[in-house]
Amino acid sequence: MDVDEMSGLGGGSWTPGKVAEILGVSPVTLRTWDSRYGVGPTIRAGGRHRRYSDADVRRLQHMQRLIDRGIPAREAAAAAFSGTGETVPDVPADRLVGELEQAAEDLEFASIAALLDETLGAIGAAATWADVLLPILRGLGDRWSRGDVCFESEWALTTEVSLALQRYVARFSTGPSERGVLIACCPDERHSLPVEVLRASLAEIGVPAVHLGQMVPAETLAGLASRLDPVLVVLWSMSASTVDVLLCERLQRQGSEVVVAGPGWEGLNVRGAPWVNDLTTALDVVAARFKA
Repeated sequence: MDVDEMSGLGGGSWTPGKVAEILGVSPVTLRTWDSRYGVGPTIRAGGRHRRYSDADVRRLQHMQRLIDRGIPAREAAAAAFSGTGETVPDVPADRLVGELEQAAEDLEFASIAALLDETLGAIGAAATWADVLLPILRGLGDRWSRGDVCFESEWALTTEVSLALQRYVARFSTGPSERGVLIACCPDERHSLPVEVLRASLAEIGVPAVHLGQMVPAETLAGLASRLDPVLVVLWSMSASTVDVLLCERLQRQGSEVVVAGPGWEGLNVRGAPWVNDLTTALDVVAARFKA
């Protein structure tokens, strides 16, 4: 369920009783964790009442998963709330896939967010995408092909993936640079997760990048490219129906160097714009151009 819906308070403010319910522990256990390990609520809501923030709940869920994996409670609390992850054992990718699939199926938004934050922090953006997210998305696609409508689960997962990638990118600070990389979807393209992963992967290696999101009009995109003067524009299209060759040529006429990315561009010969269709190649091309 949605955090605000479950708390009934809005703004990511959760009562201790509701948190205990979500975690499946008794309120006494929750108070014990607070007194012993200092992992209590961080929001003060008038008088002496305290509430748990969204981040508090995600960390408590992380702590609980570590306990379930055999980590002593004190070490699990230290790992979940310090952010170091030093005591966290390696978790097989298939287990992460299963946990995320179940959380998405149950529409447990907070659990999805916590699992994504944990996984990104442990193995990085590229491995999270290749080893965890792609198998789930392919599984959802297979369900669709069999007539099993699972739109709600897919929507819950993809929404939380975008938010988790934004939180992950915010962990990295890039050095001052007058010019970075502009990552854009073709104006009619609605599927942007692959390039959101690209942006996160670039952040990991210190390459500044701006991602414009979905459904940005061509006029706006061209104007942003003109004003930002990026080192490189990555223009993404998932399918042939969303490819915008005229936009690519317009960006080139403005003086932007363009790389076209995604399966939508396959087979098209866009003059002066190399095509990339996998994350590793995209990273190599973008990083090389930026460093040059």
